[in-house]
Amino acid sequence: MSVSTILIIILILLLIGGLPVFPHSRSWGYGPSGIIGAVLVVLLVLVLLGMI
Repeated sequence: MSVSTILIIILILLLIGGLPVFPHSRSWGYGPSGIIGAVLVVLLVLVLLGMI
């Protein structure tokens, strides 16, 4: 497995985990999705620069 494949798998797991569909996570607000968005932007910049 390459590094980019592992990062894509981790990102998909984070996206699924950040959705506020579980009863205990409804009060979290935009925190988890904001962090995931920041990680996605960093990964997108790294991909565009050719570092990944």
